[in-house]
Amino acid sequence: MRETLTGDTDLADFVRGMPKAELHLHIEGTLEPEMLFELAGRNGVELPFEDEAAVRAAYSFTDLQSFLDIYYQGAAVLQTTQDFYDLMAAYLRRAHADGVRRAEMFFDPQTHTERDVGFDVFMEGFTAAMADAEAQCGISSALIMCFLRHLPGEAACETFRAAEGWLDGIIGVGLDSSEVDHPPEDFAEAYAMARAAGLRPVAHAGEEGPPAYITGALDALGAERIDHGVRCTEDPDLVARLVAAQTPLTVCPLSNLALCVVDDLADHNLKRLLDAGLKVTINSDDPAYFGGYVADNYVAVATALGLSREELARCARNSLEACFAPAAQKQAWVAELDAYVG
Repeated sequence: MRETLTGDTDLADFVRGMPKAELHLHIEGTLEPEMLFELAGRNGVELPFEDEAAVRAAYSFTDLQSFLDIYYQGAAVLQTTQDFYDLMAAYLRRAHADGVRRAEMFFDPQTHTERDVGFDVFMEGFTAAMADAEAQCGISSALIMCFLRHLPGEAACETFRAAEGWLDGIIGVGLDSSEVDHPPEDFAEAYAMARAAGLRPVAHAGEEGPPAYITGALDALGAERIDHGVRCTEDPDLVARLVAAQTPLTVCPLSNLALCVVDDLADHNLKRLLDAGLKVTINSDDPAYFGGYVADNYVAVATALGLSREELARCARNSLEACFAPAAQKQAWVAELDAYVG
């Protein structure tokens, strides 16, 4: 029987208690205004904002690029190992409170190395916070290194070479930043290097870019997951391919709303994607900028689209099955989810 959840409190409680994975989260995108000002003061960085309220007022975006402009500006306050530790620790505490059992987080090394902040600084901060969070609250996590697609493919290759001493702490590679006019094929060489080193390939595609970018991510990059992917419905053959392969889509509803991919959450195609048989997951993308962490995204899309308890649990199950954790651990989390939803 289809059961639609009613009542904000009941829905939020159900969602936050439901075991899940978060597979589309940019750790730099969890930099809340309060931490932005704290780190700016710690590191002597001048900000073009008077206070936290002015920062939040600036979080009104017209497209992906308008967001990226302020996103990169904010990242400038991240300078020391302690800064990166604090950023990671704050996110993992929030994710644990949202019922996340496994977080696979993107990070953008080029955003930092171009400021002369090296792998030794951010990797040591990230990995120490991840180890502490697992010891303290049991949350499992992993890092996915993203290449900035507005930079040339050779820059991605150089970044991969620079990361070679740190690959034990990295589970995969991704592709993010400005999508339009930057096709996945430009990064085939960097991805080939990463796959040869045993890293798992994922890629942003089909957010603002066309469905052909999803096909390119699959064929040229060997992507095992498609980050966003909401424009796949414009190509029925591609939808059929994604369904047949059960290629996970890491969909980010509040991000799509904030960046004007959809004008109203009620118009989001997430339910249609589910109904078509696609392996949809729900994620938060850059929650400090888009108004909600992963549980907020579940609640918002459930409310807007009238999703049932069964459909929400299906998204959570998809996320656990699609993560890159060891098979036995994934099975344990799925069993926990099944017991939870009854």
